[in-house]
Amino acid sequence: MRPLHALLLLALWVLPGRSAHAQTPRGPRAQRHARVDALFAPWSGKATPGCAVAVSRDGVLDYARGHGRANLEDDVPITPRSVFNMASVTKQFIAFSLGLLVQEGKVSMDDDVRKHIPELPDFGTRRTVAHLMHHISGLREQGQLMALAGWRGDDMTLDADNWWVLTRQRGVNFEPGAEVLYTNAAYGLLGVIVRRVSGQSLRDFADERLFNPLGMKDTRFQEGAFAVIPRRAIGYAPDKSKGDWRVSMPQSDGSGSLFSTVGDLLKWQQNQLDGRVGGPAVRALMQTSGTLNDGTVTGYGGGLRLTEHRGLRTVGHDGMMGGFRTESVLFPDQRLSIVLLCNSGSIPSSELVWKVADVYLGDLMKAALPPAVALPEADLAALAGNYWSPLTDEVVRLEVKGGALREVGGAKDFVHMGEGAFRPGESPHVWRFAPPRPGAPRELSIRDAWPTTRPFIRIDAPPPTRGELMAFVGQYRSEEVEMTYSVRIVDEKLAVSWPRRGDVFLEPVGGDRFVGSVGAVSFTRTAAGGVDGLLVSSRRLRRFRAERTGLETRLSRP
Repeated sequence: MRPLHALLLLALWVLPGRSAHAQTPRGPRAQRHARVDALFAPWSGKATPGCAVAVSRDGVLDYARGHGRANLEDDVPITPRSVFNMASVTKQFIAFSLGLLVQEGKVSMDDDVRKHIPELPDFGTRRTVAHLMHHISGLREQGQLMALAGWRGDDMTLDADNWWVLTRQRGVNFEPGAEVLYTNAAYGLLGVIVRRVSGQSLRDFADERLFNPLGMKDTRFQEGAFAVIPRRAIGYAPDKSKGDWRVSMPQSDGSGSLFSTVGDLLKWQQNQLDGRVGGPAVRALMQTSGTLNDGTVTGYGGGLRLTEHRGLRTVGHDGMMGGFRTESVLFPDQRLSIVLLCNSGSIPSSELVWKVADVYLGDLMKAALPPAVALPEADLAALAGNYWSPLTDEVVRLEVKGGALREVGGAKDFVHMGEGAFRPGESPHVWRFAPPRPGAPRELSIRDAWPTTRPFIRIDAPPPTRGELMAFVGQYRSEEVEMTYSVRIVDEKLAVSWPRRGDVFLEPVGGDRFVGSVGAVSFTRTAAGGVDGLLVSSRRLRRFRAERTGLETRLSRP
């Protein structure tokens, strides 16, 4: 960046009421910038997508640069004014909008969701606005439901589509308040409540009450999926077959269509410190964690993760949608804001944002994660296999590859931390193996970003014979997504297919249980032993059922 350009950006982006001569954090500015630049060097060329990055302290801009290309076809560089899809960073804006309505007495956090959305099915237990906001409602994940309804990853998905699938559901993942499990469905419904109670569209409400008062001129909800957005960054994904890039731009509207820039998000984060809009009451609502029925603190507030990084308190959120990866992190005690917006899903944005934080606040932080504890490869091999969770019906598969334990198909080596505990790469998630017990299956517990621990047991079973596979062949119907699934034997493997999805091959786990890219698939039987249905389960979807309707005898492709 040219020096004059940098000075102009600084002059434009210093937030109201803050001096450009205020103390900046940690060391010479040029040295900090060089270290941040080095982090993004792999994505700074003309033939790669990249990121816009901005850092401020107490409202004073310290760093704002673009790395890589916003548009590869036209060789348009990313700049601090490039506009990105916010993905799940959007959730804090929906929560804030709702908080304003709560402050005005128009909504209560204890309201039954069906008071505002009577079209939502009655699942037998009262679910509140707070349950939605804190991801403890137990509602199923809409994205995985849409996939089972035939949507593809880059398809256009409108609020009306999500509404269609959510209002058809008959089952849930768990009772409200029993667990915490992230779900986009909850915030889609909160967006509906904001619209209905305010009598305005999300765009009009947010423009009037949030963006205009804060001077966020490049931020808005798009009401149409194909709106023209000046300076928009295009999302990309690697095209592995060609060693190049392909466009990855899922289209949406309403609650999934917020666009913004790094500069505007710094203004937004400053408001989280100062409360100029919303005041202390809304800020407290946003930054107060939800709790489970047993009193466990979830670490999630109003569209914000309330965590820590190397001993320092953090408030923020990440997002992923198609080719976009977004990160907003605030260190409230140090009044440091970091925003990272990227236009490729292959960029490790979550790792990068914490490395930027280390550049600015490393001297104040605790030591990084402890080093690995060596474990013989034979001991690792003893942990490999298929593990099933009786709580969630998920299946995880572990293998030893390159001398390290990892998930089958995963990219991260597991790091042994001692006493049977592992972490995937630099992740804070903990996979803990219980000591083996004679005659009992191996046990595993997984704790990720949420305080709910998922138990798993290893299933050791021989693969099914062709005759046993034949029992599963047939047609299965779900009225919850109005879809029929065909289960066949293809090239001596069980496969499930449905319109627009093609064959999903199912690997045997044991008995009536299989696993594939769709998740875990378990077949159910009648009292007489006949197969009468199947259940699909994944991280955010439990026991989605399809009833068997007929028998398909075709054994291979036509």
